[in-house]
Amino acid sequence: MSQPAAPSVRELTVRVVILGLVLSVVMGAANVYLGLKAGLTVSASIPAAVVAMLILRGIFRNGTILEANQVQTAASAGESLAAGIIFTMPAIVLIGVWKEFDLLTTTAVAFAGGLLGILFMIPMRKIFVVDDEELKFPEGVACAAVLHAGADDGADAGKQAGSVLWGGLMGLGVAALIKFVGVMKGSVAVATAVGGRILYFGGDVSPALVAVGFIVRLEIAILIFIGGALGWLVGIPLLEATADQLANPEDGAFALWSTQIRYVGVGAMVMGGVAAIWRVRGGLVKAIAELRKRRSGAGDDEQLDISGKAIALWGTVATIIICGVYYSLTGHVAITLVTAAIMLVMSFFFTAVASYIVGLVGNSNSPVSGMTITAVLFTGMLLLLFGFTGTEGMVATLGVAAVVCCAACTSGDVCNDLKTGALVGASPRRQQIMQIAGVAAAALVMAPVLQLLHDNTPGGIGGKELAAPQAQLFASLARGFFGEDGGLPWNMVAWGVGLGVVVLIIDFILAKSNAKFRAHLMPLAVGMYLPFELATPILAGGFIAWLLSRGMDEEKAERTLRPGILFASGVVAGESLMGIGLALLVSFNITGLNLELSPTVVTAITLVVAALMLLAFFLKGRDRSGER
Repeated sequence: MSQPAAPSVRELTVRVVILGLVLSVVMGAANVYLGLKAGLTVSASIPAAVVAMLILRGIFRNGTILEANQVQTAASAGESLAAGIIFTMPAIVLIGVWKEFDLLTTTAVAFAGGLLGILFMIPMRKIFVVDDEELKFPEGVACAAVLHAGADDGADAGKQAGSVLWGGLMGLGVAALIKFVGVMKGSVAVATAVGGRILYFGGDVSPALVAVGFIVRLEIAILIFIGGALGWLVGIPLLEATADQLANPEDGAFALWSTQIRYVGVGAMVMGGVAAIWRVRGGLVKAIAELRKRRSGAGDDEQLDISGKAIALWGTVATIIICGVYYSLTGHVAITLVTAAIMLVMSFFFTAVASYIVGLVGNSNSPVSGMTITAVLFTGMLLLLFGFTGTEGMVATLGVAAVVCCAACTSGDVCNDLKTGALVGASPRRQQIMQIAGVAAAALVMAPVLQLLHDNTPGGIGGKELAAPQAQLFASLARGFFGEDGGLPWNMVAWGVGLGVVVLIIDFILAKSNAKFRAHLMPLAVGMYLPFELATPILAGGFIAWLLSRGMDEEKAERTLRPGILFASGVVAGESLMGIGLALLVSFNITGLNLELSPTVVTAITLVVAALMLLAFFLKGRDRSGER
């Protein structure tokens, strides 16, 4: 571990606060778009660290590594909050309770949920970040390495920023060609009906999805693809289609997936959530013991963190805000009290789970969806036992899920950032202050961006372009629990549970044999409930990363692929921000160009640009400055 920086080194300054809050808003908005489109978000820590080093050392000329660390801390807090909101709050619109996003309620849930995630994580810092040697924190360590490289070599920071910039331009450009200029297709798909069954294969032409595959690497990308293949290439052909579905095979395939197949993924995710909770059981016990120490003033590291009294005060404020939200949603005091109690217990519980898993596999691979599904199922069952039904039960369930999801997402990010801070000698208390500020800033833009995209994207949120798979899933779960959907396809959920058990057994065997490839359940389950066209470009990105790093050990591969990861992060930001910008233009009745090209020409341009896009990832994805 790096030695702490000298006390005189600048860390929390006015310029750092301003830059951190701006990047928190930008990264948060970009991940709102990406998460609604792909059902996945990516960590903002490394690109934010690069941008911070470039500005602080390239423009101000005197930036410090600790200032850059504080900037990425705030920026990644905003990014993580986006995942918590988009996975859950759109579900309230999808079940018809809201006609549009309620600005005050969405902002309150985002801020209070994110704040609870930070506050619950603080007593766990010593347990997970300092004491647990099993947790390697791959993304936290990588971010610290980027900060050290930028601090030691200003030219290196410039090169890294160039990778982010070029990626952003490509993401912007391809998104503009598809959605504004109209000379490319957004996806290429083939579907046909054979003997009363539907066969489907497709791929999305999205550089952001290729970037996601590059960032998560081949093992995770393969698992996502396998999940998609099991659902779309095996599951859908096994189901008998109706006459209407056979008449339009592409729409029919999506109908079978949305009403049947993705619930197999739900069952698999439930098993994944249970497995994750079991894995972190020791950390949970230690976290409860540490909280008791803090309460009595005997916490070992309390002087390094925000004080126990401040945690109690802000925790009370967050709880009061959430109780107000629950009452406004249900108008029922009893439901408010029950759901608030469930929310607090589950938020603390999943804060520990998320923190542990981030230390184990990184922030981008944290199975927050599985945790939230577990929260939905548990809350729904409890409310049913208490006799709550109908719309009140649905919105109460989703309200708990929203806060728990925000807390889990934010706490995992906090844990990752605190590890980075420990490696560069940062003050935990100052990082925690910046994390709270980043959550507060990002919370203000969540609802406006969601409403903008919902109003000005074809099909709105939940349509084909912004499928919002998690939100649709949680909406279906809530409706099924409380009788609005005629019940869930529990047979499919049961198949998913069985599949999850099989995969966990396979993974256990692989772990015991020290196999390099592991059968992680969560990515496979994610692939089953994503539209299949998203899995193909993710696999392509993972394959390119493998080609560029094959034969290398993990540490060398990480160094070699760092320019590619930065390039991919820029691509994600560029495409996402272009999507938000185009939605803004549509709100002013600027709908884009219509060049009236023939379908053949459009298809040809699509294939050429897709090939060039993959080539760009290959050329930009590796450090070619020499072996180190």
